[in-house]
Amino acid sequence: MGRPWNWRLLRAGHFMLDGGSMFGVIPRTLWSRMVEPDEMNRYRMQTNCLLLERDGTRVLVESGFGDKWTPREREIYCFQDRTVRDALAEIDVDPASIDHVFLSHMHFDHAGGTTHAEDGGDVVPSFPNARIHVQDREWQDARDNRTTMSGTFRPENMDPISDQLVLADGECEPVQGIRVMPVPGHTWGQQAILFEDSDGTLCFPGDLVPDVHHFHPSASMGFDMLPWDNMVTKKALFKQAMDGDWRLVLAHEMGPAVVTVQADPDHPGRCLPVAWQPAGDGSATCDG
Repeated sequence: MGRPWNWRLLRAGHFMLDGGSMFGVIPRTLWSRMVEPDEMNRYRMQTNCLLLERDGTRVLVESGFGDKWTPREREIYCFQDRTVRDALAEIDVDPASIDHVFLSHMHFDHAGGTTHAEDGGDVVPSFPNARIHVQDREWQDARDNRTTMSGTFRPENMDPISDQLVLADGECEPVQGIRVMPVPGHTWGQQAILFEDSDGTLCFPGDLVPDVHHFHPSASMGFDMLPWDNMVTKKALFKQAMDGDWRLVLAHEMGPAVVTVQADPDHPGRCLPVAWQPAGDGSATCDG
């Protein structure tokens, strides 16, 4: 995949979703041992993004939930007053300097940050000079609102960026050194994003495995369009990760978001996440 990328983990803001919806068939008596729900049965999740840099090229992986929310929506989801643009500002990166944005899928908590509201109320692209990469199937489903959920595919996240799109058709390398591959289950058109640094391969699998609590094969979300496919895809990804010594970047993990995958010695056929720490050679920044 060419020369290694330098990268940073960006925390683009936390929010809350219903715990029962996040754990699907797993009952509350079990999932509440893993996460602590609030009085409304919600638990907190981060929106983790990546900034990649190499030879003057800047690439953003994911964009978080953005800022285009009503007071009522902010109350429901407990959105932190923070966006990926804030995370970039903290490291002195101008959004206009981003050359490419890769999205795993078009749900609001992954694609919402691709646009933002100006002071006058107009919604405009957040990364005006970037090409935005998504699977063609995902884009078409998003435009057709093909989902069982209400309000997850939002026109204000799509219309302003339509001229910036680069639509992929399956596994390919849209930018030299960055590969995408379909990981269906959460949506039909979800993609994982893979690249190399000096330590090997990193993979951003989106909501195929949103946090460390979803390593269990049965831990599919109520939001998954294809729960069985999600489980099969997840098992296949874990095998690839172990065979290739990949690191996974978990989209919604509040703790250490970069993990390796190991076989669970106590449960044959299952896998465990193990937190990864950078070697300190300057190739990566991980805030744990």
